[in-house]
Amino acid sequence: MNKRNYSKELEAIIAGLDKSAPKPKLLLHVCCAPCSSYCLEYLAPHFDITVFFYNPNMDSAEEYAKRAAELRRFVKEADLSVDIVIREYDSKPFYDMARGLENVPEGGVRCFKCYELRLKEAAKFARDYGFDYFTTTLSISPLKNSQKINEIGEMIGRFYHVDHLPSDFKKKDGYKRSIELSHEYNLYRQNYCGCVYSKSNELA
Repeated sequence: MNKRNYSKELEAIIAGLDKSAPKPKLLLHVCCAPCSSYCLEYLAPHFDITVFFYNPNMDSAEEYAKRAAELRRFVKEADLSVDIVIREYDSKPFYDMARGLENVPEGGVRCFKCYELRLKEAAKFARDYGFDYFTTTLSISPLKNSQKINEIGEMIGRFYHVDHLPSDFKKKDGYKRSIELSHEYNLYRQNYCGCVYSKSNELA
């Protein structure tokens, strides 16, 4: 079975938007400022965006606060008209989820369950506050499985009755552009995704 082209699916949705109507409300789950940079640049002309920072996988409150602060700084300095929701740091849901999966190789089922954990919280928030769509910046990373991210997002969207916006933000030089924007705004670019397991592998 051919893999779906989620980048083209997103392009088709954007092309089909009624430009005379108010922009659809999009809740964008964000893992860090560098990953958000291109995603916000690309999506902001088409959607009314609220950024949702919820990442219980972070290995410390200090790392969580640092990434949240960088996100706020980027949005302010880039003069983006988006709202920001920063959830309080609480690593317990992540460690509860990861129990028994500590030795699973990076990029495997533990990561998939981590996507699910964060996307569920985003979908619930999107449903409760009347958003038209939700999605995540996670697909911009070449080290993240975009197929699984979208499959999980669609499954969760059906469960919570809110539309998941398909994405593969690394396409169309999205990852390259995120690096350029990171340099332009001097953003903190971490060398691991945030959790203790990725830190040991030094993966971004």
